[in-house]
Amino acid sequence: MVHNDSVTDAAREIESGSAADETTGPESSDAPAVSAVETPWWKSAIFYQIYPRSFADSSGDGVGDLPGVVEKLGYLELLGVDALWLSPVMRSPMADHGYDVSDPRDIDPLFGGIEAMDTLIEEAHARSIRVTMDLVPNHTSDQHRWFVEALAAAPGSAARDRYIFRDGRGADGGEPPNNWPSIFGGPAWTRITEPDGSPGQWYMHIFAPEQPDLNWENEEIFADLQETLRFWLDRGVDGFRIDVAHGMAKPEGLPDMDDDQRTGLLINDDDDPRFNNPGVHAIHRRIRSVLDEYPDAVTVGEIWVRDNARFAEYVRPDELHLGFNFRLAETDFDADSIRSAIENSLAAVESVGGNPTWTLSNHDIEREVTRYGNGDQSRGLARARAMILVELALPGTVFLYNGSELGLPNVDLPDEALQDPVWERSGHTERGRDGCRVPLPWEGTEPPFGFSTAAETWLPMPAQWSELTAERQLEDVDSTLSLYRMAIELRKTRPEFRGTDIQWYGAPAGCLAFRRALGRLTCAVNTTDEPVGLPEGEVLLASAPLIDGMLAADAAAWLV
Repeated sequence: MVHNDSVTDAAREIESGSAADETTGPESSDAPAVSAVETPWWKSAIFYQIYPRSFADSSGDGVGDLPGVVEKLGYLELLGVDALWLSPVMRSPMADHGYDVSDPRDIDPLFGGIEAMDTLIEEAHARSIRVTMDLVPNHTSDQHRWFVEALAAAPGSAARDRYIFRDGRGADGGEPPNNWPSIFGGPAWTRITEPDGSPGQWYMHIFAPEQPDLNWENEEIFADLQETLRFWLDRGVDGFRIDVAHGMAKPEGLPDMDDDQRTGLLINDDDDPRFNNPGVHAIHRRIRSVLDEYPDAVTVGEIWVRDNARFAEYVRPDELHLGFNFRLAETDFDADSIRSAIENSLAAVESVGGNPTWTLSNHDIEREVTRYGNGDQSRGLARARAMILVELALPGTVFLYNGSELGLPNVDLPDEALQDPVWERSGHTERGRDGCRVPLPWEGTEPPFGFSTAAETWLPMPAQWSELTAERQLEDVDSTLSLYRMAIELRKTRPEFRGTDIQWYGAPAGCLAFRRALGRLTCAVNTTDEPVGLPEGEVLLASAPLIDGMLAADAAAWLV
């Protein structure tokens, strides 16, 4: 990592014109004037996603919890993040690790109970860190009191109308009501046994059978969600990440899918009838009406929608504040692909004046070190370091996934350790997402690396992570953790990061460069195998040491 005085020295070695001729100026027009309107805090915030099971365990049961998060708030303050996003901690049987909620207005004892949540909010706020939490409005747990009531009730009852129950097809009703598959594999329908013991109706579950979909045409559903929103906002929560925000609304008549429709985990098609139906926007407008009672609160939706015009609908002024755009997380480490992803993400919100969001990984996506490495972890780490400079150089809201700051790779877990429902539902053909959810290494030389006092953690930790612990990296100025800390501090304190527009520079083949139009920070990226010249300017930060004043292969730099 290049920084501070060494940066200045290296920058002085860069000869004018060392980059290709086309790198000498921006492609776009002059920067806009500064707006005098106060900007909401979340528009440029850095969110840090905590997967609670894997962050820090205070109880010694091998599973992370909220008191563990409280113990690590000093670390998060040192890292420099503005807000936390907690993956689900509401009461749950944990069929899908918390995304099957049995009581949305309580915290599961596994994570420390509601008192632990209150403590976390108070302690985080004392450090000027906001707290947002996952909201799961598309479905409940099959152990939610509503679903228990539905199973005990008769077809056509008010209890069943809260969910999507249908009679089966065929002479004896033995076939599912339509051909929809579950995201996790198998059909999206499960047949129940009626209270009298006879084969009964089918209920829809776009995910696991333990996650029955709610019927959002039932007015009682929003009334309950409204109560949940106010319950947490009144306790000091600063907002919500909305799971499957393009779900909830279902098409009239529940038509069959086309036989050639591609489906599965992280396979997204705008023609999929299970998602992105027009009725979902009325739901988001009603959610926003509640959030508007709490002026500093924010919602960010998980929106797997490819078409930009349809994506933009979710972030209109009266719907979600923010929408996850996953283009940057999906792109290869290739200059043209990275530029295309950035341009697409900016265009997706431009028509409605929305705020762009950026993320490279989360609890559902293979970690960037593994994704970029293609089997070469060292190269994957170099590229991941370059990409965090790209992400943090862009205007908008940034989301980091816990462990990315340590340069953690995915873990190839043994079959017997896998817990993701995808593994079982796919008949052991899809390994699922456990590889990116392994607990974080904090200190020491052997598992569990300070994550827990338990001999075994809920997912096993690899011994080679002794090189990647937070303790070890905090002591190393050239570590990935140190790079993150420096980059975040510069982003938050330097005037060069001002403004909401970027300008593109011409660049040699395999490279790209863009500049913040107002602040004039330049970000240059080299995705080739050889060092390349840099644009003019003083190097503020680089993901790898310069080579004779040139940008190394698989590296990025900030210049001012």
